[in-house]
Amino acid sequence: MAGDSEKRRRAQHLGPERRRPMILDAALEVFSAKGFAGTTMQSVADAAGVTKPVVYDSFSNRDELLLALLAREEQNLVVSIVAALPANPTVGTPEEHVLEGLTAFLTAVQNTPQSWRIVFGAQYGAAPAVAERVRAARAFLVESLRLTLVQSLPGVTDPDANLPVLAELLASMTEACARLLVVDGTDRSPEELAKTVSQVVGGGFGNV
Repeated sequence: MAGDSEKRRRAQHLGPERRRPMILDAALEVFSAKGFAGTTMQSVADAAGVTKPVVYDSFSNRDELLLALLAREEQNLVVSIVAALPANPTVGTPEEHVLEGLTAFLTAVQNTPQSWRIVFGAQYGAAPAVAERVRAARAFLVESLRLTLVQSLPGVTDPDANLPVLAELLASMTEACARLLVVDGTDRSPEELAKTVSQVVGGGFGNV
């Protein structure tokens, strides 16, 4: 098609640094539709409207391409997590914090599903370096939740012993909700999912 041919010619005349964002955009689309196994240098080239050597000019292999994509999309994860954390964890109950924060977080996930599919899906079948980057992103989530719990659970006698476990539990529930929204599919809204998790928190965390 003439449009694709013109797009290919324009892309081939760009330098690698100017092509990289375009190739990353194409890789995100491919990964979102086909997962790790279907994200090949050829499939990304086809989606970007360039030849495979043009993709190799910007990224030496698929793992380097996916790591660059993860690094870019991880910024969405960090921004969403920080924005969802309660501004003042000392005001209100843990259940209220989770309901408000998780609703905001899952709404952000729902609004940018492609970004979150790469974060929550790349670890399955991925190369070790790619999977490790995903685990590092999750570790940031767990630590953010732990720090919030330290402030929002007054009376916890041994935070070093108890809060890492609670943070892991909350992170696992958060990740499960996000996967339901962008990977597995669910009819439940972010508000409904957040309410379920907040009720679990309200029923159990008060006894720490």
